[in-house]
Amino acid sequence: MIIYGKQVCLHALEHHAEKIKTVYVAKKNILPKELFHQYHDNIKFLEEKWAQSMSKGGNHQGLLVEMDDFEEADFSTLKKMSFIVVLDGLTDVGNIGAIVRSAYALGADAIIASGVRQLNFAAISRTSSGALFDMPFMVSANVLDNFHELGQLGFKSYGAVMHGENINDVEFAQKRILVLGSEGKGLSKKVEAKLNQKVSIGMKHDFDSLNVSAAAAILIHRMG
Repeated sequence: MIIYGKQVCLHALEHHAEKIKTVYVAKKNILPKELFHQYHDNIKFLEEKWAQSMSKGGNHQGLLVEMDDFEEADFSTLKKMSFIVVLDGLTDVGNIGAIVRSAYALGADAIIASGVRQLNFAAISRTSSGALFDMPFMVSANVLDNFHELGQLGFKSYGAVMHGENINDVEFAQKRILVLGSEGKGLSKKVEAKLNQKVSIGMKHDFDSLNVSAAAAILIHRMG
C-alpha cells in the first residue's frame, strides 16, 4: 500500500523498516540524513505532478512510501489481551484514525471494527499518525460471535451511550471491552443488547455530545 505525509512516513521508516519497499521523495531534504542513508537503495525521486498523482491529490508533503499491505490481527491473538475497543459501524477514517492514536497512546490493547466490510488502512494509518502499525486491529464479520467468545473468557462489555452510568462512578473488570457507536446512529440495537453495562461521560454543561474520537479518548483514559 502507498502511504503519504511526513509524519506517518517517518514513523514507518523509523519503526517498521521490514515492511518498506520504496521511498518516494518529492521535496529536497525531506528525509533526515540517517534515514536517507538507511534507505538509499530504495529511494526514488519524483516530480511534483507524479507525487500528486500517487497521493490522489492528497497533501503528501513531499514524501510517500510504498510498504507491505496492512495485516489484520487474528482474533485468537486478541483473546489473550485485557482491554479491547470495539467500533460499531464507524466508517469515517478521520475518526477511526484518531481513536487508534488515542487507544495506542492511552493503553488499549487492540481494536475491532464491526459493521463495515472493509476499511482504507492506508488512510487510517495516516490519520492515526502511524499508530495503526503498532496497534492490533481487525475487521469483524460477526462481532456478536466475538462478544460471546470474549464473554466466556471473562470479558465485560461497556457501551458508550448518552444516558449511561457516569464513567467516573464505574469500577471496570480486569478484562474489558469498550464499545463505541457511530456519531450518526450510535450503537446498533443488536450490539447494545449484548452489553454488560452502559456508560457515559458526565457533562459540565447542557450539550448533546462529544465527537466520537474525543469521547473515545476520555473513555479509554478512564478505563485504561
